[in-house]
Amino acid sequence: MMFFISFLIGLTAAFVGSLIGLGGGIILVPVLLLLANTTDMFSWATPQITVGVSLVTMMFTGLASTRAYLKLKRVDIRTGFLLVTGGIPGSIFGAWLNFYINPDQFSLYLGLLMIFILGLLSIDREKLSAKRKFKETKYTRTFTVHGEVYKYNVNPAIAFALSFVVGSLSALFGISGGAIAVPTMIILFGIPVQVAIGTSMFMVLFISFISAVTHSVLGHILWEYVLFFIIGAYLGGTIGARTGQYLKGNVLEWILRIVILTAAIRLILEGVG
Repeated sequence: MMFFISFLIGLTAAFVGSLIGLGGGIILVPVLLLLANTTDMFSWATPQITVGVSLVTMMFTGLASTRAYLKLKRVDIRTGFLLVTGGIPGSIFGAWLNFYINPDQFSLYLGLLMIFILGLLSIDREKLSAKRKFKETKYTRTFTVHGEVYKYNVNPAIAFALSFVVGSLSALFGISGGAIAVPTMIILFGIPVQVAIGTSMFMVLFISFISAVTHSVLGHILWEYVLFFIIGAYLGGTIGARTGQYLKGNVLEWILRIVILTAAIRLILEGVG
């Protein structure tokens, strides 16, 4: 039963995460923490182990999603690699920091971060992208999606700083950072929504890989529990990325906001209790 539930969690988290560029950790980590406190079946899911499992799962979510988005030509590879350069050292730093975090306060910190992410998700990204005024600079990128040409500016220094923060939070809490990266790429760089989502999943693939390796070295991954999460995540990531070309995801995002808010409140109450 536990393995079937793990499969469903991985499938659902990856589907939603890849559909709107979150990666899935924002769903998987809170669910595992809540299950750990409500059933002996998941008593193994300590904060550190949960983060390790989430990062391995997101690595396969990122792989499946990136393959799908590359076929759809929605990944700005140049910008993606630029983001990875800051994400890799950030993920190593975050994994190291996770080793010292107080397990009793982990739920509180994660709950507060989820409230912040909820605020970012509440931003109307499409409207923001449409209203943004473009001014060509030496950092201008040109990208074509379904015959429509987009131009936006990606400052390397800002991109490095952003990806370092995203990588650190990803490794520290086991979330992909896509929930932060997607709206931030739109706000700071003017990247169109569909390209931001595809590029975010590209970044998630590399950051989650480095983070997972680092957590593995630190002994935070119980491999006997990971397999069914991986199978679900790979299927969910593929389906979510392909579904994304047909859905705007507005209804799904509202459902996700309610889930995040509910989980955040419970985690915060658990952390201060």
